Amino acid sequence: MKNALYWAMLVGMAVLLMEQGLPVRSQGDSQSDNKVMDNITVRQGETVFLRCAQGDVVTHTAWLNRSSILYAGEDKWSVDPRVSLVTLNQEEFSIKIENVDMTDEGQYVCAVQTSSRPRTTSVHILVQVPPKIIHLSKDIVVNEGSNVTLMCQASGKPEPSISWKLIYSSGDLASEDEFLEIPSISRRRAGTYECTAVNDIDTDVQTVDITVNYAPAVSEGRDVGVTPGQRGELECEADAVPEADFEWYKDDRRILIGLDGFEIVNSGSLSKLTFFNVSDEDYGNYTCVALNKLGSANTSFLMYGPRAVQDGSGGAMGVHSHTCLFLVFLPFLLRI
Repeated sequence: MKNALYWAMLVGMAVLLMEQGLPVRSQGDSQSDNKVMDNITVRQGETVFLRCAQGDVVTHTAWLNRSSILYAGEDKWSVDPRVSLVTLNQEEFSIKIENVDMTDEGQYVCAVQTSSRPRTTSVHILVQVPPKIIHLSKDIVVNEGSNVTLMCQASGKPEPSISWKLIYSSGDLASEDEFLEIPSISRRRAGTYECTAVNDIDTDVQTVDITVNYAPAVSEGRDVGVTPGQRGELECEADAVPEADFEWYKDDRRILIGLDGFEIVNSGSLSKLTFFNVSDEDYGNYTCVALNKLGSANTSFLMYGPRAVQDGSGGAMGVHSHTCLFLVFLPFLLRI
């Protein structure tokens, strides 16, 4: 009956003090029956030790948290396996809490019954939590000119700061906010965007990929001169997202894959039209058309043979031939 009365007094006194709230630090009265230790700051996942000074005259002692008894003397009342007794003797009564989490934050009270009167010692545990990105925009595919908003939200204690940046860019596109606004996005804004959450404890980084679709643009075609019987090749290159499909035409007639003497090979942004054995019928104008779901573009080629040079249709080489002919006849005209 006497032990039960002691425990009732200890728990009742500790609960009353916890409900009323205690100052963070002691007021400096060494004779006070109620003492407050400094706050204990611990990182999430670490182990915290709670120590309470005893004395020769102590008869009963207990550790409490939020009106619940953790330990009464050497008897464990808490069902939490992370809580365990470390020391219990005339000098010290200490327990430990392993793998500390946010739910462990709060006030803890060591209630002691002496032969004369009860006393308490309280301490407040502050739990720091590393940042963790909890909501992040998913990878997206958009058409050029669209408005894009990326979101990145993180938890942590202290509250983490958020920043955005485009990886491998000049750094002119960045944000110090959980939202990144990109109005009328262009193809040069495509790429991997990095969200960084930082607090005093650690850093968390995650990325989002933006793919920007745009219509094809083709490089200017290069005319090619080929001797009959030789191998000839026309190359067409297109910049497009998604990658362009290619079509080849001679004049207004489409060239189909599989015809004898022709080969069309498409590889990424490049298409090659190959002639294995060029004949007179192969000479002429060719058109390459690159197209995707956003549009199309084309470029033209001229494949010519030696006769094009001789009859003057070979451009500058033909002009040069006529100039030489005039110089040959010039002395004859002067004698006349």
